[in-house]
Amino acid sequence: MTPNLDHRTRLPLTNASPSSGLAPGGSPAATLDRAVRRARRRLLPFLLLMYVISFLDRANIGFAKEALQRYAGISPKAYALAAGLFFLSYAAFELPSNLILHRVGARVWMARIMVTWGLVSVATMLVKGSSSFYILRLLLGAAEAGFFPGVILYLTYWFPSAVRARIFGIFYFGAPLAFIFGGPISGLLLQMHPIRSLQNWQWMFLVEGALAVVVGIWSYWYLDNHPEDASWLSASERQALTDALLDEKNQADSHESLGLLGQLRDPRLLLFVLIYCLLQTSVYGVVFYLPSEVSTILHRSAGIEVGLVSAVPWICALAGAFWLPRVADATGLHRGVAALILLAAGCASFLYPVSGPVGSLIALCVAATGLIAVQPLFWTFPTNYLSGRQAAGGLAIINASGAIGGFIAPNIKVWTDEFFHSDHAGLYLLAGVTMLNAGLMVTVQAGRQKTMNTSQ
Repeated sequence: MTPNLDHRTRLPLTNASPSSGLAPGGSPAATLDRAVRRARRRLLPFLLLMYVISFLDRANIGFAKEALQRYAGISPKAYALAAGLFFLSYAAFELPSNLILHRVGARVWMARIMVTWGLVSVATMLVKGSSSFYILRLLLGAAEAGFFPGVILYLTYWFPSAVRARIFGIFYFGAPLAFIFGGPISGLLLQMHPIRSLQNWQWMFLVEGALAVVVGIWSYWYLDNHPEDASWLSASERQALTDALLDEKNQADSHESLGLLGQLRDPRLLLFVLIYCLLQTSVYGVVFYLPSEVSTILHRSAGIEVGLVSAVPWICALAGAFWLPRVADATGLHRGVAALILLAAGCASFLYPVSGPVGSLIALCVAATGLIAVQPLFWTFPTNYLSGRQAAGGLAIINASGAIGGFIAPNIKVWTDEFFHSDHAGLYLLAGVTMLNAGLMVTVQAGRQKTMNTSQ
């Protein structure tokens, strides 16, 4: 899993010199390679833990769906609306949150995000009806806003573009891991004997929300804002990594003159926005309803069995997120690989409703794998295209569009099912969205080739 920077992917360190602090006998490329490996080992496991917790805390209502309906009187329509409301407040606060992170640094802002969303997640155990459920989901979205684009931005501070697809791919392990481990844990918490006056679903929100608070406090002491702050790198490694990233930033700074309004008129950025919005519409069509679909396949209510089987598609997604970005890096065909992945996921989504139990589970595995594995490939395009403060704003705008997709997914599924009087109409619509997005992905241009003016 260690990034292997060969002669095709090493970045020239134009500022390197004997006075730059390189170890005796060590080449700039070897020093950079070593710095990347150390940064990867230090940062990715912790960021991955944060992402697992964030995904679990936003999606665990999928496991509590039946309990919320039974004990808190949440109707299917109210559930769909509340699931989507999270993304409206998330989108509204995305841009300011990312700009603040760019200004104050990841240590302070990531800690703030995790602690506040953990507290709101814990408070979800107090839901008494639709109104309180709506309010808490809005607060959770506002609290978590900026986390994901903040991490994507943070990774650009540490890793050169030549290895980012693989780095993003490892980071994207977080979503499937949240369901591989979170599904059975949530199911177990929902099946345990109630303790004191709390119901099982209340304990689920309490335990999983408290975990976010603990890790958030830990992140303040663990994360460093930039390579030059990292005491765990040698002086030569800090210099090599800083020089490489500064060289990339200088080559991409031709876009820095664009303000926010200019970005919103940038056709390529708007294409990224549209693709990511549709992508997250497809993703959350799976996330919010996969446990209930598995429950239907097994003819079981939500519990440990449903949790374990629900983990199977995400195990497949984990393998896809590891392997497919490496295929794209090896071939250099990021756009083509991404389009083919979406095409396969769309076909699987169409086949799911008309397949038997085994066929349905296989289709869910293909769909989940495609929708997770394509995302690290997608993020290589905007991160190669944007830099500096514009990256902070542009990445937040793109991710905010994904939040809109998260709002659309559960509500459009319920509306379509009701309109056509079919339990599968919404699934077919979401499958069509995925197929459309595969076509849009083909039109994406390789950002670095156009913006950096470097020979390949």
